[in-house]
Amino acid sequence: MITGTAITKTFKQRGNVLGKREVPALRGVDFAIKKGGAVSFIGESGCGKTTLGRIIAGLETYDSGEIVIDDVAMSGLSHRHRQPYFRRIQLIHQDPYSALNPTRTIHQTLEAPLRLRARQTGRPRSWVDARAEELLSLVGIDPGYVLPRYPHQLSGGMRQRVVIARALTMDPEVLVADEAVSMIDVSLRLGILGLLRDLRERLGVSVLFITHDIATARYIGDEGELYVIYRGQVVERGSTETIIADPVHPYTQSLLSAIPVLHGLERPGAEQVVPTEALDEAQADEGCLFTRRCPFSTARCEAERPVLGHDGGEGGEDTEQLHACFHPRSRSVIPQGVRA
Repeated sequence: MITGTAITKTFKQRGNVLGKREVPALRGVDFAIKKGGAVSFIGESGCGKTTLGRIIAGLETYDSGEIVIDDVAMSGLSHRHRQPYFRRIQLIHQDPYSALNPTRTIHQTLEAPLRLRARQTGRPRSWVDARAEELLSLVGIDPGYVLPRYPHQLSGGMRQRVVIARALTMDPEVLVADEAVSMIDVSLRLGILGLLRDLRERLGVSVLFITHDIATARYIGDEGELYVIYRGQVVERGSTETIIADPVHPYTQSLLSAIPVLHGLERPGAEQVVPTEALDEAQADEGCLFTRRCPFSTARCEAERPVLGHDGGEGGEDTEQLHACFHPRSRSVIPQGVRA
């Protein structure tokens, strides 16, 4: 079990002659990843979801808040003592080509972490080669063909499967998949998504899926939780199916309204929500972060910042569905099938 409480992160960006500008990436984010569960973070580019994923994987520091892994608070440990905990969490990179060393064969790529794992678990040297073959077979590729080859000799789908196999070398409890299918051919994406679902079921590994694509989040997050993040704040949270079927925050509704419609088979939702203007990270932070883009904002939205919770409204009757909106309301935004 991994939980985060009030996680904040601010980056300093080079500004004008007056100095550097601070850019909040995360604004007090809470999360929970259950053992064997599935969690998806969705939002626009720049919303903070990748930063949060890197923090969870131990690749990025955070300014304040607390991350707890198996009831152990990470802030109270030195870097050396945190490492064994974060090794249980492995990142699957967005770009499978840049994630692999082009000067190493796939055998060499898998051999290094497997040797470390062998020392940690007291296994013999012969186990390394056998385990490399086992992991490649597990992710659906032929070890005899792949092991002696270099990354450039493999297809994009095969490289992504190798990246997943490398993540599995440390016997992780959590896989953090950051836009794991965005850099490979559309025809291969379903196979990678199916592999992640299969690993979750067969190995009991938790999957944290970071994406801007509602459809992939729904596929991976079956019976899981969905976190909608906007400008570093979780604005809606609940079960994946509940959020997609009955969103109450206007930002979530705008994401769902952008789902492409299969013409002739579907029609757009009757109450689609379109932001009133483009995202501007330089906007003032007073009030609701979405207020200037929200077609339903009021004076209260401009003056006060809503916090994540459940306060009824006209939607979101599921008590597990939380939102950060003063005027939550269910709207029909997802495409509807056309009756023959």
